This record gives sequence, C-alpha cells and structure tokens, in this order.
Amino acid sequence: MEDKKVVEAKDRIILALDVDTIEEVEKYVGLLKDYVGYFKVGLQLFTSCGFEAVEVIKKNGGKVYFDGKFQDIPNTIAQTSINLMKRGVDFFNISATGGSKMMANTINACNTYAKKNEIDPPMILAVTLLSSFGQKTLTNELGVEMNISSYVLKLARVAKEAGIAGVVAPDTDASQIKKELGNDFIVVCPAVRPTWAIVNDQIRIVTPSDAIKAGADYIVIGRPITHAQDPVEAAKLIIAEIEEAYKDIEE
Repeated sequence: MEDKKVVEAKDRIILALDVDTIEEVEKYVGLLKDYVGYFKVGLQLFTSCGFEAVEVIKKNGGKVYFDGKFQDIPNTIAQTSINLMKRGVDFFNISATGGSKMMANTINACNTYAKKNEIDPPMILAVTLLSSFGQKTLTNELGVEMNISSYVLKLARVAKEAGIAGVVAPDTDASQIKKELGNDFIVVCPAVRPTWAIVNDQIRIVTPSDAIKAGADYIVIGRPITHAQDPVEAAKLIIAEIEEAYKDIEE
C-alpha cells in the first residue's frame, strides 16, 4: 500500500526542464524518471533544442508535458496540437483567452486523430492567466474590471464548456475552481517551491503542501529539484510532502 501511495504522489510532480541543452535533458530524465510524473518542455528548452528534447525524454522512459500556451486562430492551434500528438507528447496546454472555438476545435481535432490512429488522446489544459499577472495589470493594461480570481474562474468555466480537461491556475484559485467545476476538472499549479528551497525570483512561495491542500492535481517544480545538490533526494522530499498533505486532507 505504501508503494502505491508513493507512486501516486510522484505522478503529481511535473519537473520543469528550463535548460538549454540536450545533455541536461538526458541528465535529469536519467536521474528523475522514477521520481516525477512528467517532464515539462517549455519555450526556453524548445527554442533551444526543438523536438529533440521531446524525443530524448520519451526514449529514456519519461512522459512529456508541453508548455506552449498556444493561442492563434482555431485551425492553426488544432493542427499544431495534432503535430504534438505525432511527436508523442502526453499532455499540453493552450491559452484559455484564445476563446471557446479555438479550444473546442482543438479537442475535436485531437480526438478525431486519436480515434483514426487508435491511440489515446492527450490531456489538454487551458492556461487561465500568467502567474506574473496581478490585478493592476489585468485592470489597467488589459482593461478587465473583474476581480482577478473571478476572471480566472470565468476562463476555467469557458474552458470546461469547450471540452478542456483542466486548467493551469494558481493555488489561490484551485479550491474555488474545484468547488464550481467539479473534482474531476484538473488543476495544475505552477511556480511551486518547497519551504526548504531558495526563493529565487518568486515573491510568494507556494509549497507542494499548499497546492495539494488547495486542490491541485499536479504541481510544477523546477529549480528546487534541478538546482539541488542531490536532485533525487530533493524529489523524494517533495514526494513526502505531497504524501503528508494527502494524509492531512484525509484526516
């Protein structure tokens, strides 16, 4: 029973591979494929190494979360998403602000391609609002008068109605999203930092425990693992923290 819990906990971790070389990708996948659920390929890594990064992760037994935050006309994003499927990406995100038509078309295109090729469709998430945004940016620059949490919930609702599996959203909004849209609607919490990690450029620390207790299904963690003196031990500590959070929830 304990082993099953550990596996479930580690699968909640998405390791952000914010690196520039294939050698680093190979290093971290080799070290950590048994201690994290997914490896995140974002714009930094992709513009440096392209799809070779995805291929290396898959070849070495890892799963890929592609963090592209795509937004364009519906047909372009639908075709882009199919290209990700062809490369073996396990799940990825698009931007909720691209609108319901863009999101629905993407879901339909991916499901059609999956059925035709007898494969499982990928999990597709919608990014609500970048974690760097605050109320001032939302209101003064984008002209959105709505409270930021209400805006995130609105985008999440539009995404669910379009058929999207879940959203990328901060821990502060996770519980409300779950309450309003259901526990089966996935929430990925970005920018997570364990309490023992260096804060770096993060103003507010969101710990793995905070995120899980708020309702996050997955947490994105990068430097606290990749910059640790012992990345495996760092990952194990985070797994333990996730497990402890689930125990507290059950109690």
